Amino acid sequence: MDRLLAMRVFTRLVDTGGFGKAADALRLPKSTVTKMIQTLESELGVRLLERTTRRISVTAEGAAYYEHTRRMLADLDDFESDLAGGGNSPIGPLRVETGGSVAARLLIPALGEFRERFPGIELQIGVSDRTVDLLSEGVDCAIRSTGDDPAVVARQIAELPWALTATPGYLARQGIPETLSDLKDHAMVGYFSARTGRSQPLRLSDPSGALHTVDIARALEVNESNAHSAAALAGLGLVQTLRFQVADALDDGRLVDVMPTWQPPPLPVYLVYLPTRRHNPRLRAFVEWVAQALPARAGASPIT
Repeated sequence: MDRLLAMRVFTRLVDTGGFGKAADALRLPKSTVTKMIQTLESELGVRLLERTTRRISVTAEGAAYYEHTRRMLADLDDFESDLAGGGNSPIGPLRVETGGSVAARLLIPALGEFRERFPGIELQIGVSDRTVDLLSEGVDCAIRSTGDDPAVVARQIAELPWALTATPGYLARQGIPETLSDLKDHAMVGYFSARTGRSQPLRLSDPSGALHTVDIARALEVNESNAHSAAALAGLGLVQTLRFQVADALDDGRLVDVMPTWQPPPLPVYLVYLPTRRHNPRLRAFVEWVAQALPARAGASPIT
């Protein structure tokens, strides 16, 4: 048996929680995965997994073996990547997860420059507004608006300003709000989390800096960032979103800035990754590049 492959199969099985998921991730038949785990257990002389018809769980011996093999495989992958690149330009795959608007408006338009600098890195960009599990889904890093997960390393890379906008036609019908009390005559297009279902409130800061949560009627709610921008352009109501998402429409007059001096503090943006990946040369290259490229595309200052 190929012991190294068996170790990779075992770690992916624990990460994903199922034989079928591990087989799909490794592009192997499920029967091969099952046979390799059985042979590995036989050769080690211990039971790594407890199996029922509904689920698998890791034994104490399996958990210890997993921690050792996971670290060893990560170190091996990093070393091989450095070796293949001659210690110079990193080579190999890198999977990045991010939201739809960040991918479409900030990340992908800048990738030409990244490809010129690091032609050996094979990027895979996953696009979703949900929070992915880096470990179980085999993701190297993700761009997120929160950095409070203790299981990951979080590096803040930007602060993105907000904008409250509406179409000229909507404002002609409903009037232009200038104070909090004016908002009672308006409706907004809200945003709700794809993961939790909770709605994002309308928050505004008055000239003194005090933050207010405003209760306002909802004309519509969506859970995807590009749909949110599209609803703004459709004239369905007020929309509070990150400024970079509507910058073009503000520049050409399709949207109008509403109460621009009342916007809340900028949204922090983080690049997160697992601690075991911190020495991966492909990840290091991407982290340093995106920390400069993303703020530049968004018209924000990089975080130093």
